[in-house]
Amino acid sequence: MNDSSPSGPTGPVVVDFWCELQCPDCRTALDDVRALRARYGDRVDVRLRHFPLDKHKHSFAAAQAAEEALEQGRGWEYVEAVLARVEEFDREGERLLVAVAAELGLDAEEFDTALVDGRHILIVDADQAEGKAIGVTGTPTYVVGGERLDGGKSQDGLRERVEELVDGLLARD
Repeated sequence: MNDSSPSGPTGPVVVDFWCELQCPDCRTALDDVRALRARYGDRVDVRLRHFPLDKHKHSFAAAQAAEEALEQGRGWEYVEAVLARVEEFDREGERLLVAVAAELGLDAEEFDTALVDGRHILIVDADQAEGKAIGVTGTPTYVVGGERLDGGKSQDGLRERVEELVDGLLARD
């Protein structure tokens, strides 16, 4: 869910949320994402950035599925629904991705096709490569105004730090 929208005076402050849909910590971090949206509204653009981890077998497919959900107009809703079922993910694998799409009323057949034909692989690859280039090593990680905040080890105080950075960027506008 990547675009090149501006940050600062010409647009909302961009908060990149590096996430992996098999990550229990990312599920917990959704509370912070919701709080940021509630506090700042359209002054902040929280962008999902994909960072599939090798230790999670289905995370790359999940990132592609999230992109398909975005194409179908329900990206964040899909991300939240998959993360809510992270414990099932190890057992169910890619079947869960298609099932969640169907439960949300999305075109599940198109999800299945997208996972087979790989139409979203380049987006996921680009996010992962960019993440590695800027030093992302785990999830969740936030990048605000060029500052990387790693929540992969601990999320204590993370939302407060993100808010401080956002407040500083908004104050400059």
